[in-house]
Amino acid sequence: MSKTEEFLTKAEEQEIVDAIVVAEKNTSGEIRVHIEESNTKPPVERAQEVFHLLKMDETELKNGVLFYICMQTKSFAVIGDKGINDLVEPNFWNSTKDHVIEKFKEGKYKDGLVNGIIEAGEQLKKYFPYNNEDDINELSNEISRG
Repeated sequence: MSKTEEFLTKAEEQEIVDAIVVAEKNTSGEIRVHIEESNTKPPVERAQEVFHLLKMDETELKNGVLFYICMQTKSFAVIGDKGINDLVEPNFWNSTKDHVIEKFKEGKYKDGLVNGIIEAGEQLKKYFPYNNEDDINELSNEISRG
């Protein structure tokens, strides 16, 4: 079993997917979580690459959010697409990132991700409210691995 599979139990993974579903009910934004075993690049740089690989930059409103985790370097990043970053203040993601990292330091990885995802959904609904008639789920809610 790889380290990425040991990071979260299947039940914890399902709780994270459920949090994404709940968060996306408040916003047209799209949220993903990506976990990889190793990478030598800075976490934000690698998160930007993964964002593109997962085609998160192809959403209609450019409102995707990626929670990126690298097991080897114990690094984490949360990034948003251009549509979000053009509208929000520069430190928009810092409080979400800080809440996630706080739980990670306690070894509560699932709790950190769930809390961060719900917070991201709450923040996104201010700028990208859910539109019941037009909204479609553009990206998978499943956790991806690299």
